[in-house]
Amino acid sequence: MSNNTYILTTKDFTILEAMADNWQGRNDRLVGLFRHKIQKAIVVFRDDLPGDVASINSRVRFRVRGGESDIRVISTGQATGPVGLFLPITTLRGLALLGLRQGQEIEFENTNGVPETMLLEAVEYQPEVSRPERQMFGQEPVTSLQRPHLRLVSGGMDGLHGELIGASDGFDDPGPSAA
Repeated sequence: MSNNTYILTTKDFTILEAMADNWQGRNDRLVGLFRHKIQKAIVVFRDDLPGDVASINSRVRFRVRGGESDIRVISTGQATGPVGLFLPITTLRGLALLGLRQGQEIEFENTNGVPETMLLEAVEYQPEVSRPERQMFGQEPVTSLQRPHLRLVSGGMDGLHGELIGASDGFDDPGPSAA
C-alpha cells in the first residue's frame, strides 16, 4: 500500500471506522485497506474539503494499471442503480479511491494478491463542493436562515364552533374495518 495521506470528511471517516470495526465477512485485504486509510487520514469538515478530493457520492474518473479511464460514483454499497454506475467502498477499488486527490495514485493488493495501481484522474462531481454552489444560486434552501413553510390563517375555524364532524350521536368509533 502507498504511504500517502488521504483527505476524508468527518462523515466518510466515521463510516470507515464503523466498517473497520465490523470486519466479519470481509476479506483481510479490505480490512487492511480500511485501517490504512484511517491511520493516514486527514479529517476535515464537509465545507473544508478541497474540490479535487474523492468523497462518498463523488463521481470520479480513474485508471487501473494504466488501462482505459472509467467513471463511477463512489458509494457506501447501499445504493441501487444501474450496474456499473457505482463503485462501493465495500470493494477494494472503491475504498482505494476514497480520499485521494486528483492526480494521486494508490497501490494495493487486489483480491488475487496481485499488486494493483490506481490513478484518480479527476473528480467530476463532488457533493460537498456543489452544495454551497446550489445555495448560492438559490437551488437549495439555506435551512438555518429559511422561514417555515407553515402559514397561519386567522379565522380558519370560523363557522365550526366546536362541532365534531361525523360524530352526530357522540359515538365515533369506526370499528375494526378502519384499522
